[in-house]
Amino acid sequence: MSDIFQDLFIFEMANNHQGSVDHGLKIIDAAAKVARKHRIRASVKLQFRELETFIHPEYQGREDVKHIPRFESTALDKRQFRRLVEATREAGMMAVATPFDEASVQTCQALGVEIIKVASCSATDWPLLEAIADTNKPVIASTGGLSIYQIDNLVTFLSKRVPELAVMHCVSLYPTPNDQHTMNFMDKMMRRYPYVTVGYSGHEAPDNTDVVQVAVAKGAKLLERHFGVPTEEIKLNAYSMGPDQASGWVEAAQRARAICGDGAERHVSQAEFDSLRQLQRGVFARHRIARGEEIGREDVFFAMPCVDDQLTSGEFGQYRTRYVASRDYEANEALFEHPQDDSLRQLRGILHDAKGQLYEAGLVLGNNVNIEVSHHYGLERFREFGCVLVSLVNREYCNKFLIMLPGQRHPRHKHEIKEETFHLLWGDLEVDLNGKAITMKPGDHLLVERGHMHGFLTRKGCVFAEISTRATRSDSHYEDPAIAAMDPMVRKTIIDRW
Repeated sequence: MSDIFQDLFIFEMANNHQGSVDHGLKIIDAAAKVARKHRIRASVKLQFRELETFIHPEYQGREDVKHIPRFESTALDKRQFRRLVEATREAGMMAVATPFDEASVQTCQALGVEIIKVASCSATDWPLLEAIADTNKPVIASTGGLSIYQIDNLVTFLSKRVPELAVMHCVSLYPTPNDQHTMNFMDKMMRRYPYVTVGYSGHEAPDNTDVVQVAVAKGAKLLERHFGVPTEEIKLNAYSMGPDQASGWVEAAQRARAICGDGAERHVSQAEFDSLRQLQRGVFARHRIARGEEIGREDVFFAMPCVDDQLTSGEFGQYRTRYVASRDYEANEALFEHPQDDSLRQLRGILHDAKGQLYEAGLVLGNNVNIEVSHHYGLERFREFGCVLVSLVNREYCNKFLIMLPGQRHPRHKHEIKEETFHLLWGDLEVDLNGKAITMKPGDHLLVERGHMHGFLTRKGCVFAEISTRATRSDSHYEDPAIAAMDPMVRKTIIDRW
C-alpha cells in the first residue's frame, strides 16, 4: 500500500459552503490554518451532483421532498467547483470529492481531484461504482448502514479495480450517540481486509473528542469529519465542527497516536532496558573457578545487582549452552562470559521470529512438519541471506511454506528436476526470474519452470507457499560459486519440530 491515506485528516465541506464560493474559500482557509497549526496531512472534500439528471424532472423544485431544497439552493457549477479545488491545492491540501452520479465522476476527472470518495448511500450503487473504478484513482469508501456481506462485495469489487482503496467505519446517525459507534467492528474490518486501509468517518457531536481517540487506538489510518465556518447567517448542524472544535479534534487524535506509538513495533529505550537490568539477577561464582574450567550450574549462584555486560541468570539458563571460564574467578565474583557455541541461541531466535511472523499472518501450519533453516553465508548473516522452509508434504508432489524475515534475500539459483509455483500469502515479495524483477502482492502466484534462474527478496517480511513436484536436496544449483561449492548440509540446518 502507498502512503496516500496514511495519517490523512479529511475536512468534509459538503454543503456547508451554502452555495457560496466565497464562503467555501473561507472554509478552505480555516481548514488550512488547522492543518498548519498541527502539521498534519489534510484534505478538503467536496460533493458533486449533476442536479439536472440527479433529481427526477418531476421532483425538481419541490419543497416537500427531503434534501431536494438543500441540494438545489446550494448548487455550484463546474467553474465554481474548480475554484474551490484550486484553492485547496494552493493551501497545501489534497482535493477529495464525492460524486453521486456518473456525470459527477467525470467532473472529478476534469478537475483532477486526487481521491474519490464513495458515500455510504452510494456503496451499493453498482453503475456509479463501475464509473468510479474506471477513473483509476485512489478510492475511499464509507460503510455506514452496510451489512458485512455488502462491505465484502464493495471491497472485493473495488480492490480489484482501483490502485489504492480505503474503507471507513461509519455510522449513519446524525449525530451519532456514543453507544451506537460499534468501534470494535474496526477490528473485524482490519482482520478481514488486511491489505485495505481502514479509517473512521465520524458523525458524533462536534465537541466529542473521545470517539476519535478510540478510532486511533483501534488503528484508523485516516479520519474524516464534517467541517464548516459559522457566521451570523450560517449555522452549523449538530454533527459539523467549527475551526476551534476541529483543532481540538486533531489534538485529541494526535494525543492518541502518541500514546499508541509509531506503527505496531515496540522500541525498547535504553532507559527502560537499564531500569529492568537493575532488577535482574546476575551470575556469580559460588567458589573459585580457574581459567579453562567448564562452568556448570553447581558452580554459580544468581543474585542482584547485575552490572553491565555481566552474564544474567536468564542467559545462563535459557539455552543450556556450554560456558568455559576465560579467566580466573574468585568466589562471589561476577561472571563475564559468552557461550562457547552461539549457534543454538541464534537458531532459537530465528525460529521464534519465524513463528512470530506466522502468528502475525494468522497462519497455522501445525507441529507435524519438517523445518529447514537456509543460511547460505552462515548463521551470523542469516538475517541478510536465507529463509525458513517448512515442509508439510514431500511425495510426488510437495507443499512447503517459506518464511522470510524483513530485509532478507534468497540468492539466485535454479532447479533441474523440480518445477514450482509460488503463492504469496502475506507480506511483500520481489522475485528475480531470469533477470526480470516481478513484484508480488498477497494472493499473487508465479510459476518457476525447470532450469529458470530465480532469487527473491522481501522488505517487510513475507510468507509464501511453494507448490511443486517432489523436492530433492541436491537439486538447488546456485549462481554464486561460493554457495555452489558447499555441501548442502553446511548451508542448511534441519530441525524436526518447532
